[in-house]
Amino acid sequence: MSDYKQTAQSWLEGNFDAETKAEVKNLMETDLTALEDAFYRNLEFGTGGLRGVMGVGTNRMNKYTVGMATQGLANYIKANVEGAASVCISHDSRNNSRLFAEISAKVLSNNGIKVYLFEDLRPTPELSYSIRLKKATAGIMVTASHNPKEYNGYKVFWSDGGQITAPVDKDIVGEVGKITDPADVRFEPAADTQPAPIEIMGEEVDACYLRDITSLALSPDAVKKHQDLKIVYTPLHGCGVKLMPRALGMIGFHNIIHVPEQDIPDGNFPTVASPNPEEPAAMAMALKKADETGADLVLATDPDADRLGIAVRDNDGKMVQLTGNQTWSFLTYYVLTRWKELGKLDSTKYCVKTIVTTELIAAICKDFGVKCYNVLTGFKYIAEVVKLNQGKGEFICGGEESYGFNLGEFVRDKCAQVAGIMVAECAAWAAEQGLTLYQLLQKVYEKYGLYVEKMVYIVRKGKTGAEEIQKIMADYRACPPETIAGSPLVKVIDYNQPEKTGLPKSNVLQFFNAAGDVVTVRPSGTEPKIKFYFGARGADAPSKIEALKAQFIK
Repeated sequence: MSDYKQTAQSWLEGNFDAETKAEVKNLMETDLTALEDAFYRNLEFGTGGLRGVMGVGTNRMNKYTVGMATQGLANYIKANVEGAASVCISHDSRNNSRLFAEISAKVLSNNGIKVYLFEDLRPTPELSYSIRLKKATAGIMVTASHNPKEYNGYKVFWSDGGQITAPVDKDIVGEVGKITDPADVRFEPAADTQPAPIEIMGEEVDACYLRDITSLALSPDAVKKHQDLKIVYTPLHGCGVKLMPRALGMIGFHNIIHVPEQDIPDGNFPTVASPNPEEPAAMAMALKKADETGADLVLATDPDADRLGIAVRDNDGKMVQLTGNQTWSFLTYYVLTRWKELGKLDSTKYCVKTIVTTELIAAICKDFGVKCYNVLTGFKYIAEVVKLNQGKGEFICGGEESYGFNLGEFVRDKCAQVAGIMVAECAAWAAEQGLTLYQLLQKVYEKYGLYVEKMVYIVRKGKTGAEEIQKIMADYRACPPETIAGSPLVKVIDYNQPEKTGLPKSNVLQFFNAAGDVVTVRPSGTEPKIKFYFGARGADAPSKIEALKAQFIK
């Protein structure tokens, strides 16, 4: 019997509920390929937590894998945290998210760790905020972010409100790895112990979160003059509907136009193929609503409301969707301009971007005399810079190309609510100067030069797909291209070599040519994909992007 069949058989014979055993038996009898994918490995608890397809099996998100992860986290906390410990927990609208959140809460409680559990779905950034508000030890967010409906996930945060980073992340991973049997999990309280309390959080935390993030507003006079700005907003069936309209209203925008069908939280995401605002199809209904109502701006958030997609009107009056790189470029320019006008800039202020995010942001920061940190992909590394600079400098803003942005230090993760109110406010500020947001972006390009970026991914599913992705990375390391888009290769950065990069080890390669273009290759940490990030500079940047795609995407 193969290893995966033996593992599946152990689930049939082990201490698992009848429904789980029935699903395993069905896979054994009807779909050995699916059975192999479900059991050929353990779902990896990585440095950011869990993420995977829901279903039975060791390689799936289910109540047992979630329980085992939580037991490992509890064991780490009990061994390393002095005094009373507590954990905040939230979840998004995905199928089973509430179930996984409640299982996590009970396991922690049964381990003597107090829990603050949100009464209902709440955004990831509010979970980050609540950790510091409650002075908690850690936090758990049950979400698969923008992944398709088949997925769910489990992110772990630490006491600073950011996602776990070294060395805590690897130590927690080690503790989770020791939990090899669901029997090791305290799904039920021990006979001789009293579970710790589970305290429900709700409106009182919402009010504090909204008060603080709306205090970041920079242009109240412009908002007042343009308070009738028409904004279409869609939460794409996620939890953004809870707070985004309220946040916009609190800074002065009340002409918010909803997409009623998508206001309904639903883990099946019935009106979209994928609830990802990066995908043009996900915003189709909102764009249609904008054209029907003559709206000026479209805002869309992913299921856990940490990512923001936007669309604006171009010079011909047509709604066009902007990339994350474009949005954060004009927004960084706006924020730094206002901070300078308000006398808030000095040598202690800084911004942060990720290595795959447009270099235009670094150029803007340089122009304003502001330090710009460059970190690995993932907002947790932006939050880590904020933590390390605590008391030494002030974080202005930071962004990543995958639609994540934050301003200020209240939230230690990307925050669609913060990004949404700042984009709307920026639209009002631009209008004061006779500009649309589209025209503001063109003004930024005129000042700093044209930067064009494109991300393309290849999907390779299952065990063979994972092996193919590994081979692609190995081949690029062994035989890097001699030229990129016809220009000689001048530099390669291998982020698997932290002694050279000064950053944590990461399976990422970057290739630079003499013309100043860059190609970054990295396997996704959350989906069966390998991603290619293309960046080109200069008037011919659009044609160079096409040349880069033709060279690397086979």
